[in-house]
Amino acid sequence: MTHRDTTDNCMDTNQNSTCAWAEEMNCAVTVCDARGTIIYMNAKARETYRSHGDLIGHNLLACHSPRSQEIIRSLLETGGSNSYTIHKQGQRKMIYQTAWRRDGVVAGLVEISMVIPEQMPHYDRG
Repeated sequence: MTHRDTTDNCMDTNQNSTCAWAEEMNCAVTVCDARGTIIYMNAKARETYRSHGDLIGHNLLACHSPRSQEIIRSLLETGGSNSYTIHKQGQRKMIYQTAWRRDGVVAGLVEISMVIPEQMPHYDRG
């Protein structure tokens, strides 16, 4: 399966393209199914993890520490979200992970990883 195949059917093989919008985003987008199997990575995610080879079809639990595995399992069970920042390879990144649903049932997770500046403005709009 090529990345183009998964782009055209990333979340549901019975529907038209549902991840084409993500393919050229300037952030890494990775999607897994409810078992944790990676079913889509956009161009930025594939570039980011290219040293690990083609990860489509691999289970993301195998790529994470036991602590991270617990968080992933919890998100899949509860349909929750998780966000945090990291510093990796000289870049600061914001990571946002959240469940995606099909017909109201958790069908997997989406992770969006974006490079952010060291200093960011914060606005209180409340």
